[in-house]
Amino acid sequence: MSFGYSLVAAFVPMFLYLLFLWRFDRNEREAFKDVLKHLLWGAFGAVFLALIFSSIFGFALGMIVSSESQNSFLSAVIIAPFVEEITKGVYLFKSIRKNYFDNITDGLVYGGAIGLGFGMTENIMYFSTYNDTFEQWISIVIVRSIFSAVMHAIATATLGAFIAKSKFSNNGKKILPLIGLFLAMSFHTIWNFSLSFDFTYLIGIGFMFFLIASFIFVFKFSLRTENNIISDELASEGVIPNEHIDILSTNRKFGRKWINKSLRKDYVRFATLLAFRKFQSRNTNGVQQQKYLDDIVIYRERVRNILSKQNV
Repeated sequence: MSFGYSLVAAFVPMFLYLLFLWRFDRNEREAFKDVLKHLLWGAFGAVFLALIFSSIFGFALGMIVSSESQNSFLSAVIIAPFVEEITKGVYLFKSIRKNYFDNITDGLVYGGAIGLGFGMTENIMYFSTYNDTFEQWISIVIVRSIFSAVMHAIATATLGAFIAKSKFSNNGKKILPLIGLFLAMSFHTIWNFSLSFDFTYLIGIGFMFFLIASFIFVFKFSLRTENNIISDELASEGVIPNEHIDILSTNRKFGRKWINKSLRKDYVRFATLLAFRKFQSRNTNGVQQQKYLDDIVIYRERVRNILSKQNV
């Protein structure tokens, strides 16, 4: 198949996955441009660094292991997971400092976006290389689009979740990112190992189904946790009606009849941000805490102004 077909086959599934991931975050959806930045890092920055460091480690491995088959195996199950998960994740340690990166769900979204970008570029290379026959090409497109690229997304999303958790935890700020990185590398290693032998291939497919189901469960659990935060934090505000708190902490907030339609979008957004900032201010310190405290004043006033318009 031509390079053009390979490009389309690599881009379209990853972009659709990205849209799904982005829209799945219903409480405080991130600016798409920020999510796209992470995708681009995975597609270009992380791939570029991975190629450099994989070549260095591969050369060193070749000095120790003379067997080409052993060298290829060790590169796949040790070097690739180690190098690629670090190069993908390094951008998260930069974005975690941003105000927009403010909960575990964000870590899942931004980490997943990086993984999808990396998988997209990797898929382009694979689709363009293994295309001697149409059957071979379509087979690798299916396997890599459904499993390999998704593995990259889930692995880096896992790291992102642990980095986000560390940002708002009084304990484990150093160990949590290491746990996330270890898990990301482990997922990568297990998948690559399963592809190395015929008798482990089906085990790998089963593992990926389990990993995908687990990711969806964790994402939903994170959203439920956010709903509890919204409910608990807004309950102490006083100015927000109790019946609104029950609605703002569930998907009923997207309904049409509980508040003036022209006010609903801003009300939901600022009330949600107010709740999150109150929670975050108690779990950070220093300059970051002061930023959140300043945000609380702003969002509280905006919520009051919206409610005053509603009551007119």
